[in-house]
Amino acid sequence: MGLFKNEPVAKESPFRTGPLATESDVPDAVLKLVHWYNFDRLHSTLGYCTPVEFEELYYDEMSGTLPDGAASKMAASFPRRFSRH
Repeated sequence: MGLFKNEPVAKESPFRTGPLATESDVPDAVLKLVHWYNFDRLHSTLGYCTPVEFEELYYDEMSGTLPDGAASKMAASFPRRFSRH
């Protein structure tokens, strides 16, 4: 929680576009961090996919809508998570 509170407002933070002049500048920086964390961050445990991409692939696999090649690739990358029953 401490990192979440400090990262978006730190002086060298990539989520800031300039100085924080007013309190209303803080939510913008926090929203940029949250967006990056959920949509753009590559996660090594997820096979270097973003969390959103991984979730979409997971539900596509569960519903059977992935092409066979993509399903096989995901199953090979994450055998415990993507197992065909």
